Amino acid sequence: MDDTKTIGSFSGSFKIGEFVVNRLGFGSMRLTGRGVWGPPADRQQALATLRRAPELGVNFIDTADSYGPDVAEELIGEALAGRRDILVATKAGLRRPGPDQWMPHGRPEYLVERAKSSLKKLRVEQIGLWQLHRIDPRVPMQDQFGAIQQLLNEGVIAIAGLSEVSVSEIEIASRYFKVATVQNRYNLVDRGSKDVLSYCESNGIGFIPWFPLAAGDLVRPGGVLDALAKQHFATPGQIALAWMLKRSPVMLPIPGTSKVDHLEQNVAAARLQLSDDEFRELDQSVR
Repeated sequence: MDDTKTIGSFSGSFKIGEFVVNRLGFGSMRLTGRGVWGPPADRQQALATLRRAPELGVNFIDTADSYGPDVAEELIGEALAGRRDILVATKAGLRRPGPDQWMPHGRPEYLVERAKSSLKKLRVEQIGLWQLHRIDPRVPMQDQFGAIQQLLNEGVIAIAGLSEVSVSEIEIASRYFKVATVQNRYNLVDRGSKDVLSYCESNGIGFIPWFPLAAGDLVRPGGVLDALAKQHFATPGQIALAWMLKRSPVMLPIPGTSKVDHLEQNVAAARLQLSDDEFRELDQSVR
C-alpha cells in the first residue's frame, strides 16, 4: 500500500461538529484565475489537484462563493460530488466587483441566498461548515448572525463559523449559534490574532489560519527557516506548516495550490516533527 495515501493523518485530527478532520487541510482560492477571478489557467490540473487531495488523507477543504466568484465551488462540486468522507467548508459575505477586489456584503437576505446557491454549486444536500467571510460594518451585527441562525434552523448548513473576527465578536456571535471555527490570518510572521487563537484553544473552536505559508525574511538564505529546512531535507514552506501544526492542537492550516506536485509537497509537511528547541528557535526568530 502506498502510504502517501494516508500521509495527511500524520497532522493529527480535530473534531468540527460531528466530523473528524485531519488538521492539514486544503485551501481552494488558488484554483481560480489571476486576482482570484475567473476560471483556472488549467482546468484539468485544478480538478486533478482536488481529486488527489483525499488520496493523500486531506479530508478538509476550504472554499468561498467569492473565489472566482463561484469558480472554486463549482470545481469542488465537479471533482468531489458525493464524497461523504470530506468536510467542505465554504463562506459568503464578500462581493467581487472585479479581480483583487473584495467588498463586505452582509445583508441577511444576501447571506441566505448565497448559502443556498452554494448548495447547488457544491452538489450537496447540506453544507457541512459555512462561515461568514466578513462582518459587514454597514449591517447590524445581530442581523448577520441571525441569518446564520436561520440557515442552521432550516438545515441549509450543519455548523457555522466566522472569519477575520475579534474575541468580542466571537462572544457576541455565540449568543446566536455555536461557533465551530474561526478563520483569521495567522502565520510565522503575522501573529496579530494570537488572542483569538488562545480563545479558540480555551473553547474548543477550530482555528483556520489563512495565508499560512507567509514567512517574510525568514526564508532568506542562511536564515533560521532556511537552515531548518536543510536539516530536515524539506522546503521552507514545509517547515512553516510543521511549526503551525505544533503551535496549537486547534490549528487547521489550509495551504492552497492548483498543482498536484505542490499539493503533495505541502501535505508531506504532516510527517515533519520539529523538536521543542527547533520550535522555540523559529518562534523567537520573529520576535
